[in-house]
Amino acid sequence: MSDSADATTTPTVVLVHGAFADSSSWNGVIPRLQAKGIKVTAAVNPLRGIAEDSAYVASFFEQVPGPVLAVGHSYGGAVITNAATTASNVVGLVYVAAFAPDEGEMLGAVEAGSKDSVLNPALVPFHYPGKNGDEAVEFAIAPDKVHDAFASDLPADQVSLIAATQRPIAEAAFSEPNGPPAWKHLPSWAVVATGDKAAGTDVVRSEAERAGAKITEIEGSHVIMISQPEAVTEVILEAFAAVRSGAVATPA
Repeated sequence: MSDSADATTTPTVVLVHGAFADSSSWNGVIPRLQAKGIKVTAAVNPLRGIAEDSAYVASFFEQVPGPVLAVGHSYGGAVITNAATTASNVVGLVYVAAFAPDEGEMLGAVEAGSKDSVLNPALVPFHYPGKNGDEAVEFAIAPDKVHDAFASDLPADQVSLIAATQRPIAEAAFSEPNGPPAWKHLPSWAVVATGDKAAGTDVVRSEAERAGAKITEIEGSHVIMISQPEAVTEVILEAFAAVRSGAVATPA
């Protein structure tokens, strides 16, 4: 096979970060994938709402040459679930402590039912100009709650950095209904963090089971890709090998 042909048939891993974060969330994972010779890129997640974010990430997927293995963390899981339904070149999904919503579900309502999540009481509302000049609402995590609600297995200096650099997420991300889920027609894998107090281990596990994902449970917090990058990378490598070889069954 020529290099040009291989470039359009070998999957590219596209990493999509979640709420309160940016692509640096993947700094521990990216070099490990690159060391294996895997093409990898991180997409910016606007954090403005399900519809807007999914459309943006779908357009990002579609501009990647060849097939895409989409990897989402946290809210990024909801985004890839929607975006991969639109983008025709996505061949697999990896959920990392991530939501995998079904059609019509709203993340705010899903989170309200979690017994493991302590995120909602830790959120602080802010305001910004909406598209029509109306006042819109976004949320950040109270800095003194970042450790307990988000990153309990990271050292204090990293927790302080996350608190200071977090990106607020629009209220629309929690209240807009999700569209048809890509996990109904694509193979999926899931990392379930056993100490996830943000999305909630119970919610993440339940949604991964419903999606028919191959589940790997790892001890750690919601930011498992930061605290346990090697273990998360191993799951991505497993998914990559499966979609590259075609030796994977799609959901019934």
